[in-house]
Amino acid sequence: MQNITKITENYIRTHPAIKQSIKNNIINYSKLARLISKEKNIKNFDAILIACRRYYDKIKKSKFEVSIIDLLKKSRLSIRNKIAVVILEPHVRSKILLDLQKEIDEKNEIMRVVKGESGITLVITEDFLDKIEKKFKNNILKISNNLVEITIKSSERLENIPGVTAYIYSLFGENDINIQETLSCWTDTIIIINKGDLPKSMDLLNFD
Repeated sequence: MQNITKITENYIRTHPAIKQSIKNNIINYSKLARLISKEKNIKNFDAILIACRRYYDKIKKSKFEVSIIDLLKKSRLSIRNKIAVVILEPHVRSKILLDLQKEIDEKNEIMRVVKGESGITLVITEDFLDKIEKKFKNNILKISNNLVEITIKSSERLENIPGVTAYIYSLFGENDINIQETLSCWTDTIIIINKGDLPKSMDLLNFD
């Protein structure tokens, strides 16, 4: 029984549409159990059915999810288009980045910098792509453009509600939207996505 439960739960986890239907309690559990029975070649239909029904109790909206939705409903969104993401080699000198940051700041534009072990990520407007390509032409690992930046501006409650970023990732992932980059600054959650995914993303982030 325990093994059947694990197989059933793993099947549901790897099928986001089914998982969402269970969470919303709008699924036919008997049909789902028959599907899992057939695909996984398990003859114990009743055990699968029980596991499916119990899984609902695990994933139904918790008080945290209700809090997350309430937080996002009251958050403000800002959109910035013509965004590019540049990945540089990790050994680029900090002074060059600081000088570039100062220059971009003076023009009231953005440059977000994230340093990791495998590279340095720059989030900039496309207007500065030529300058960066010239300045770092031998240190560029990857450039992505035609992106947009969505900033979710929440209240300070964000600090005390677990799972907000995970919820957003799940929401986008289950709707086939790839998040290129994610950054955060206190109560701001910054998401970089492809330009073509913006209309669908705005619908998803409309919690009214």
